[in-house]
Amino acid sequence: MLDPSWSAVSEYWSVIIATAVFACVGAVTIYYVVNQLNKNISLSLVKAIRVRAKRYKKWKDRVPAASHVWRKEVIPRSKGLKCCVCLKSVSPPQYSRATIHQCDICGAAAHPSCSGNAHKDCKCVSMAGLNHVLHQWAVQWIDTADHSEEDSFCCYCDESCNGAFLAGSPIWYCMWCQRLVHVDCHSSLAKETGDICDLGPLKRLILSPLCVKELHWTGVGILSSITSGANELASTVRETIMIRRKRFKNGTTSADSDSSGAIELPSDVEGDSQEANSGAKRRDDQTNGKLEEVHQSSESEKDKQLVSDNTAATGRSNGQRENSHAQNNQKYEIVNVPSDSRPLLVFVNKRSGAQSGDSLRQRLQILLNPVQVFELSKQQGPEVGLALFRKVTHFRVLVCGGDGTVGWVLDAIEKQKFEAPPPVAILPAGTGNDLARVLCWGGGLGVIEKRGGLFSVLQDVEHAAVTVLDRWKITIKDKQGKLMAPPKFMNNYFGVGCDAKVALDIHNLREENPERFYSQFMNKVLYAREGAKNIMDNTFDYFPWDVKLVIDGSKIDIPQVSAPHLLCSFFSSK
Repeated sequence: MLDPSWSAVSEYWSVIIATAVFACVGAVTIYYVVNQLNKNISLSLVKAIRVRAKRYKKWKDRVPAASHVWRKEVIPRSKGLKCCVCLKSVSPPQYSRATIHQCDICGAAAHPSCSGNAHKDCKCVSMAGLNHVLHQWAVQWIDTADHSEEDSFCCYCDESCNGAFLAGSPIWYCMWCQRLVHVDCHSSLAKETGDICDLGPLKRLILSPLCVKELHWTGVGILSSITSGANELASTVRETIMIRRKRFKNGTTSADSDSSGAIELPSDVEGDSQEANSGAKRRDDQTNGKLEEVHQSSESEKDKQLVSDNTAATGRSNGQRENSHAQNNQKYEIVNVPSDSRPLLVFVNKRSGAQSGDSLRQRLQILLNPVQVFELSKQQGPEVGLALFRKVTHFRVLVCGGDGTVGWVLDAIEKQKFEAPPPVAILPAGTGNDLARVLCWGGGLGVIEKRGGLFSVLQDVEHAAVTVLDRWKITIKDKQGKLMAPPKFMNNYFGVGCDAKVALDIHNLREENPERFYSQFMNKVLYAREGAKNIMDNTFDYFPWDVKLVIDGSKIDIPQVSAPHLLCSFFSSK
């Protein structure tokens, strides 16, 4: 008979050993399930790619060819993407950050050596001449939350499409309506429906490819473009020579030219000379052997408000010139838009806030027609997109950026002299987003992601109420009544004082070091730091004695804690 103490010890160790055995078995089981899951998903993806590649020859006769728009991308090893050409993994080896080519429109990935051989099966922005929009079935390369709950089921058999780990049928999705279909169900669906697409739940906001006509250059157009290009080059060369002469006179640079006789352009001049088409955004990477051009192309729904401009129109001649220039460089034309359609024109400022514009642009190009999405930059303003939509009777505008970007777009809309200015919605991607908060669109992208992603935002844009926004014209004159600066417009506020100095300093810092503005929270920290520094320096102690504020004939006393010598921060400007 065992001693009671030995019995307790034996029971204790039995429990420990049993627990260890169960833990080991559980760990092995989890490891096996995860590996099997990854294997089945990988096999399902490869099968979907192979079947689509086999049917490409049949589909290419029905839908116009569309080349991928490749850009270089550093993909983390954990992504597990497959090359759309050779079907091998494009994930770099461990501890390596090799670059791959990824399509800016559909998200397809390829090795740099394979991208030139990819099928021209990207999202086709123009189907003018066809009777119906046809489904464009593709592999879902990018996992996003920008889908409705209904889109998680096969549109033919109504079975769940989330069973890839159970070795189920591989999945395709339509690049227009975002619906999913099992590859095994596609043949039956095509026979019953003719593969006709209705553009899905966002059909009123999507610019139908049937309404997009690609403009083909004529001989006169080619001659004109050559002449224009030669004139621009000559002008650039003259400007460069003048800059060099001025620098030589100031002793800042040598006038010695290169032995080959070539002229080295400054970075700012060189960037302008390389812009061959202001209505398109060039990609530096090769697309199927050539350079491609593409247009850069939140509360309850009732609470959200779209902005309609309520200011007097000014600057007609400037607007007409910019509009004419944009139209001359258009690659597409919008025709025959249905009367019940309300296509959405999207402007994305990639430098706003945490600089998430690249991701937003790609996600919006997946949900909408890529022709609808424009990226704002120094070289390309809102005028290009507004010129494209000039003949569209009813359209709406979505601005992805901060308060400054919204003001920039509103200024451009005013210059276009629309009979009925389009209402403007806001996707708050800036740092402060005060105007977006006032109009109930939220205070940042974090809130948007928690409420259903961009799909939910686009639905809100469609159903949002339209409200009128007062905009104020501000002129600065000297004592003789002469304008000291061009008029500016204010949307909801403007700064005179320390806050204006801080805004200006942050703007200059963003231009010099954009990599420092990677987070909305850190941006606010930078604002707080600059504000505290200006307050501690007492830079604007003389402000109350230098400035008089008169509103409607009444003098307003300025507190001594206010600041500067009319350094105005107009958040409606660029």
